[in-house]
Amino acid sequence: MEFFRYSKPIALMAKSKLFGLISLILVLSSWGIIFTKGFNYGIDFAGGTLIQIKYESKAPLKKIRAELSKTKKYKDASVTNFGSEQEIVIRTQTSSKSVDKDVGKEVAQILKDTGKFEVRRVDMVGPKIGDELREKGLKATIFAILGILIYVSVRFEWRFALASVLALVHDVSIALGAISLLGIPFNLDILAAILTILGYSLNDTIIVFDRIREGIQKSKKVLALDKIIDESVTRTMSRTTLTSLTTFFVVFVLYLFGGEILKGFSFTLLVGVVVGTYSSIFIASPLLMWSGFSVKAYKDKLAEKKRIQLEKEKLRSQFEQGVV
Repeated sequence: MEFFRYSKPIALMAKSKLFGLISLILVLSSWGIIFTKGFNYGIDFAGGTLIQIKYESKAPLKKIRAELSKTKKYKDASVTNFGSEQEIVIRTQTSSKSVDKDVGKEVAQILKDTGKFEVRRVDMVGPKIGDELREKGLKATIFAILGILIYVSVRFEWRFALASVLALVHDVSIALGAISLLGIPFNLDILAAILTILGYSLNDTIIVFDRIREGIQKSKKVLALDKIIDESVTRTMSRTTLTSLTTFFVVFVLYLFGGEILKGFSFTLLVGVVVGTYSSIFIASPLLMWSGFSVKAYKDKLAEKKRIQLEKEKLRSQFEQGVV
């Protein structure tokens, strides 16, 4: 199945400056939102207590807040609906210092006059553990990007690696900007989604780069890099579109029907799939072109590698025949 039948290359690189400007605006806007608004850190990173409660009928939010405010410990607690009008989540910034203390029973006792309900979940994370998780999450992201940089440098060439990593920074920046703008709680699920975006976007970019390298190797003449990129990207357009649409529909269904717990995770993936597909086609390749990549130098490098390989094979053959 092909969305784009290949007849002649699409002149994508002719509009590379426009795509670059759009991406620059999106990235700078995302950074601006992150630095001014910050993240709404969830219990995993900020520390605190989360209690999930389900009522048999509509949860009386005003009455719940009034009852909680009578207890000093829960005076500043946040009470919000969770997926439906019957279910709520209570968040506090402090966690119980006593592991033996049953926070669920304590809250149930406080809210006993608000209606019939059941405590479905209680999560507690200390501030120290939250800081540690946040630090380890940041390290995991940095190490992942460094690993990608090394891997692509070995497999291709350092300019390919630089272009792919900058494209990943582009994708992650926009995804984080969307999370900050909408105030989505930043927890371990969101971090997992960010790392998933890194892998997904890199996979798309590597496929495009593979086709570009293949185009350079097969071209008998030293063609302009923009021409090779246009042809390579056009040839991969159908595959990229099919893969991205399939992934998008799956994640979209997860967002609609996966429940409130998966909302943040699936939303981040939705943004990542869209932005990652866009960057692998319209951003990574222009970045390679702007990095000063030379088709002639790369072809000479490949030819030298091939010459050395043939010499090694010749020496090995002579050795096996007893000539050397």
